[in-house]
Amino acid sequence: MDSTSTWAVVGVPSSAAAHSRGLEKAPAALRAAGLLDALSDAGVGVRDDGDLPTATWRAHRGPGEPNDAERVTDGLHEVRDRVGAVLDRGERPLVIGGECTVTIGVVAAVAERHPEVALVYVDGGQDLQLPPDHPDEPILDSMGVAHLLDLPGTWEPLAALGHRRPLLDGGGLVFFGYSDGEEDTHGLVPAAARIPVDEVLAAPEDAARRALAATEDAPFVLHLDVDVLDYLTLPVADIPTYGRGLDPAALGRALGVLGSAPGLLAMVCAEVNPDHADETALREVVTLLTAALAGA
Repeated sequence: MDSTSTWAVVGVPSSAAAHSRGLEKAPAALRAAGLLDALSDAGVGVRDDGDLPTATWRAHRGPGEPNDAERVTDGLHEVRDRVGAVLDRGERPLVIGGECTVTIGVVAAVAERHPEVALVYVDGGQDLQLPPDHPDEPILDSMGVAHLLDLPGTWEPLAALGHRRPLLDGGGLVFFGYSDGEEDTHGLVPAAARIPVDEVLAAPEDAARRALAATEDAPFVLHLDVDVLDYLTLPVADIPTYGRGLDPAALGRALGVLGSAPGLLAMVCAEVNPDHADETALREVVTLLTAALAGA
């Protein structure tokens, strides 16, 4: 098998940056739901690269820090190094988390090898919260993009995870499918594109093509947080989005376009909580990932 056509599945069984436990179970649950067989049956070259160490949520906060910030940062160093090794083999990583912060480690690895990297952020939110704005909710899970952009007030060790600061330029950032449009409260983020949920629902393939056009053919990372889905159509996310997200059919159509783009170098699937999902729902997530990586 040609390594350049192979996707290496990397599990990040972590809920350390989350609101509570559960996300650490997702890599095993998605494998059990048939992820690798489904990809292989769809003609996708795939190899299981195993899991990083498990990190289960705990209440562990230092003065003035986000919850369990040091352990989250240490874990993302491991993500960065493992993804870098996958890329150096000429493979593409499919990283199954775990929390949205996983994408920081993935972008850090890709940016070191492809400085012009872009990020298509398929997510119910934009994860632009800053620690000083939320002292009563010091959870890093909702702050990942803020740290990629090194916005004022981010937690220093996490913003310094990669070889440069910021890791990502706002001009290479596309927000896709979000239903919460009020996160950039400081007006600091000049994203290349913002394509909200209603525009994706109206024309999924066209919205995906607009997202790709905004990357200007740069190599990109595709981030998928399953909270982009309406929880009433697929109950699988850690933090539910009720009545205002995408449905699986629309998301699958958009992912098919995004996944077929030649510039796709890595994909992250985050926020699957097996405690919220039955076997049918987990298989539906596998179907969505297969739609993306098979470009179907």
